[in-house]
Amino acid sequence: MTDAARQPEGVPEASASVRAGHEALGGHRRGPAAVLPFIGPAFIASVAYIDPGNFATNISSGAEFGYNLLWVVVYANVMAMIIQSLSAKLGIATGKNLPELMREQYPPWLIWPLWVVAEIMAMATDLAEFVGAAVGFNLLLRIPLLVGAILTGIATFGMLYLQRRGFRPLEALITVMVLVVAGCYVLELILSGPSLGQMAYHGVVPYVAPNTFLLSAGILGATVMPHVVYLHSALTQSRIRPRTDLEARRLYRFTLVDVLIALPLAGVVNGGMLVMAAVVFHEHGFTSLSDLGAAYRTLTPLLGPAAGAIFAVSLLASGLSSSAVGTMAGQIVMQGFIGFSIPVWVRRFITMLPALVVVGLGLPTAQVLVGSQVVLSIVLAFAVVPLIAFTSNRKIMGALVNRRITTLVGWLCAAVIVALNILLVVTTLGAHVPGVS
Repeated sequence: MTDAARQPEGVPEASASVRAGHEALGGHRRGPAAVLPFIGPAFIASVAYIDPGNFATNISSGAEFGYNLLWVVVYANVMAMIIQSLSAKLGIATGKNLPELMREQYPPWLIWPLWVVAEIMAMATDLAEFVGAAVGFNLLLRIPLLVGAILTGIATFGMLYLQRRGFRPLEALITVMVLVVAGCYVLELILSGPSLGQMAYHGVVPYVAPNTFLLSAGILGATVMPHVVYLHSALTQSRIRPRTDLEARRLYRFTLVDVLIALPLAGVVNGGMLVMAAVVFHEHGFTSLSDLGAAYRTLTPLLGPAAGAIFAVSLLASGLSSSAVGTMAGQIVMQGFIGFSIPVWVRRFITMLPALVVVGLGLPTAQVLVGSQVVLSIVLAFAVVPLIAFTSNRKIMGALVNRRITTLVGWLCAAVIVALNILLVVTTLGAHVPGVS
């Protein structure tokens, strides 16, 4: 078990939460008081669904295609709820996280490549988070991006230090940051005044064209994040352990409430980003934004200084919270796949190096962030396919094994992910390699 997942010993707050959880599982708590001890893991996972990579892909999509790709956000969010609920269920049923089970079930010759892919995923994730938070610091404090990236690393260590005080303080802080981002985008939507009719239509009816595959894959990679597929199982594997099959089923129902609150909230934020960009940028002819700073500078004269400040605050809150979550996920991945861990500060330093390079070279942040999300989309199947296979196996899951319809829907999600990435590769090759169409 990893440090991130381990239940702290001798922490009164943590013990009180565990006691409250067992009271709820035993039927001694009713209503909101029964659900409250189980609220938190999905909010930590939801941070990855509103990280700076989402800002880049959603704003780029809205600016270039207007409302047309809103359906991708909606459908990707539904997929995210399904996949995250399966990850949480895996941790509850087995007491192990997804990387640990993969190491247990798969041969070593397969585990090492899977671990390498997972580490590439972690680097792409950190790139988005660090660059986004650095841009947020830059916009708010007018400091150089490199200094902002360093401040992001320091702030991340401070947030992770809260883990020593139990799981509740960090969950509470991250939940507050999620609500800050959500509140900011509610204000942005009010200021921009979108068309409700267009939102309703384009949120349901697909718009498909070859030139949309790159951003569609970016939205998918930014919404269904592979590192939190791994992480969610670790957050539930030992948080509150069920003692009977009845308690396991009840715990999973409480966990679903957590997912059904946190993930739709993240979906609303993502949709809000795209819609705001459609109204403010696309409809005013700003169809190509080179970086998040350009989005901020364009937003301010169109909607006023308050809109720009709200955008910067939401970006900073998103970057800081997702950076802490990314570090937690990275530790889970390394410990789970190869049974080895390194000090958090060492891992944090290594994984922030690509972000420092991007910032130091002055590369366009929006393009870099969209590219990182496409990488995440491509590696997503390596987490989702084993997850569905394991949760469909009664020997592994026991009483919490998937129902047939759940397995069918899960494989459908995996098929969509793989198909979109094949389309992305084919259309990209067709655009750059002579003779390929």
